[in-house]
Amino acid sequence: MKRDRPGRARQLGSDQVEQLIADYQAGATVYELGDRFGIERRTVSNILHRHGVPMRRRGLTSDQVDDAIHLYNLGWSLARVGDHLGVNHTTVLNKLRERGIPTRDTRGRPRVEAGVPR
Repeated sequence: MKRDRPGRARQLGSDQVEQLIADYQAGATVYELGDRFGIERRTVSNILHRHGVPMRRRGLTSDQVDDAIHLYNLGWSLARVGDHLGVNHTTVLNKLRERGIPTRDTRGRPRVEAGVPR
């Protein structure tokens, strides 16, 4: 669902906020809720924080990191690996970096930082 107007965040009614909180507590991710309610993931997190809802931290298990490395080495993008594992692409990127896996830029070339490939 797209925003009602460019540049203006969509506001949820109190019934929708209650449903969003209930869905989160039932296991939905902030990404799923953002898609469902047509709002940004950060907005979902802000609503949950404002209502004192404890946040779940979803990381990746060691086996999932191994899987991510395998898929990334097969040529999958960070975004595709993240979608597959149910996490944000930056989570995947951070885990690859922690393991010392060289990453690619958006064109598939090795990333270079200050003349040194990562």
